[in-house]
Amino acid sequence: MDVTDPSSVERTVTSIAERMGPPTRLVNNAGIARQALFTDSSDEQTMQLINTDLVGAMRVTKAILPYMIRAKRGAIVNISSMWGQVGASCEVDYSAAKAGVIGFTKALAKETAPSGVRVNCVAPGCVDTAMMAGFSREDLDALCDEIPMGRIGQPSEIAEAVAFLLSDAASYITGQVLGVNGGMII
Repeated sequence: MDVTDPSSVERTVTSIAERMGPPTRLVNNAGIARQALFTDSSDEQTMQLINTDLVGAMRVTKAILPYMIRAKRGAIVNISSMWGQVGASCEVDYSAAKAGVIGFTKALAKETAPSGVRVNCVAPGCVDTAMMAGFSREDLDALCDEIPMGRIGQPSEIAEAVAFLLSDAASYITGQVLGVNGGMII
């Protein structure tokens, strides 16, 4: 599904509901990143990033949320970033979009809690994914020196945090941001 295309989102959500029944769990994890000075970012680059990282999560949620509200249950986990919590130089657009995801999470959690829908957020730190592929070994080593746990996170560690927030073990948790960053942002 292309989260930047409303018709793609609608087709996908309708297909899922028809094949698998009403969705009660959602993880919004589509995202792109770019490192550049803010003044070097074109309007098109900025809008592409915001449309993917923030508006995409909102669009998919809006398509799925009616199913959850009708069922009076559901859990949504939005993926933000530690940079959405504190900002990052040379990632201003990304930081702003991910901060928007946090605001979206908190506001929607308040709105949907009476309907039995929980909304939370995971804010990963540096994780060994394709977004880190452009870093040299030296850059990664220097980054690890800044992380209190001394290493880059693994995708499975983020997945475990998401799985917990989706589970019934988190049934009284909503509107929260869980930092999974090796102690880099406290």
